[in-house]
Amino acid sequence: MTYLQTIDYLFAQLPMYHRVGASAYKADLNNTIALCDLLGNPHHSFKTIHVTGTNGKGSVSHMLASILQTSGVRTGLYTSPHLKDFRERIRVDGRMIDKQYVTSFIGKYRKKFEKIQPSFFELTVGMAFQYFRDRDVDVAVIEAGLGGRLDSTNIITPVLSVITNISFDHMQFLGNTLEKIATEKAGIIKTDIPVVIGETQSDTEEVFRHKAQSCNSPVFFADALFTAVNTHAEGRDKSRRLVLDITRMGTPYLPNLHSPLTGNYQRKNIITVMGVCEGLNSLGFDLSPAIIRTGIKNVIRKTGLAGRWQIIGLDPLTICDTGHNEGGLKEVVAQIAATPFDHLHFVIGMVNDKHLAPILKILPKDATYYYCKPDIPRGLVAETLEKSAIRAGLHGLVYPSVKAAYEAARKAAFSKDLVFVGGSNFVVAEVI
Repeated sequence: MTYLQTIDYLFAQLPMYHRVGASAYKADLNNTIALCDLLGNPHHSFKTIHVTGTNGKGSVSHMLASILQTSGVRTGLYTSPHLKDFRERIRVDGRMIDKQYVTSFIGKYRKKFEKIQPSFFELTVGMAFQYFRDRDVDVAVIEAGLGGRLDSTNIITPVLSVITNISFDHMQFLGNTLEKIATEKAGIIKTDIPVVIGETQSDTEEVFRHKAQSCNSPVFFADALFTAVNTHAEGRDKSRRLVLDITRMGTPYLPNLHSPLTGNYQRKNIITVMGVCEGLNSLGFDLSPAIIRTGIKNVIRKTGLAGRWQIIGLDPLTICDTGHNEGGLKEVVAQIAATPFDHLHFVIGMVNDKHLAPILKILPKDATYYYCKPDIPRGLVAETLEKSAIRAGLHGLVYPSVKAAYEAARKAAFSKDLVFVGGSNFVVAEVI
């Protein structure tokens, strides 16, 4: 098969949660275990850091990878979903997996895989582990997909586990309370393996402490030690930087830290990263403040992270963000409110298994909305989104595609307006 035929096979023939939803979800680790047994358990060949949480796990994973690369460690990075190219999911030292490797891997194992009948995600996890072993990585940052306890990535025994925060998302699988969701995320905590919790939350703190205690795992809350203060943005247009001072127990630690990830919500993610670096240093890593500073400053260049409060157009200012659940969109709405503009044009599309009411309730009422359906089977019909939005007091029009909605918003906006694109990773993917 050619590379394009291989990708078509992966997308079209294997159940893929991000495209089709619940039918691709596997509520056990049996397939992943069988796959990795077939491959000789490649995940035993390198150290891992396991990252889960509701929001921020992608940004945290990329920042950690960039910091590790800066320290001279050969670093694997596994994340999901991708925005434009399947190969974004699997990187070594920032470089995407080779096309030829993808094709050869599927060609070599396809018949054996088909006996196992893996999902898209399960197969991709196996591919990532094999690639990291073949490329002799020292450590791999592994982002969990959905949940934690039953996520395909949870066959690893990491040197450190990371849980960023907990919010409402994927409730049909993880539970309808923050405590239940936290219990599923806490499933990545392993016996005697330290865990870093990024954000102390009253509804979930005891869940994590109890699980860590039962596993004899040291637990550390990053925001109890580190604080971000004096946060502001510098620069203009696409050269903007988030600037913040990091303190450790009230003492200056990383003053004037520059991040190209300019969303205000990145403060929480950076605090999580500080906590993880502290934990890794206690395990023998050498992540000095200077290395951390450089790694964060160069995260986009080193790892290719995209879609996080990303400026994609000027005159009018046009920004996209992949925040897609209640917690993520609350942060996005707060950032929009802090951005100067005359009128907001909001291009929005969602997937069909989200609980719409609490999400739509937090969106600005005085914006003009451009409803669209992301081009995937799981995409929510734009007319359905519009009906729910009207009930939430929002006003706009339906468009036949993401492209049409985006072009209409850009055309209608005046120079000092703001065009925002979001609601789903897949909407962002179609415009960047």
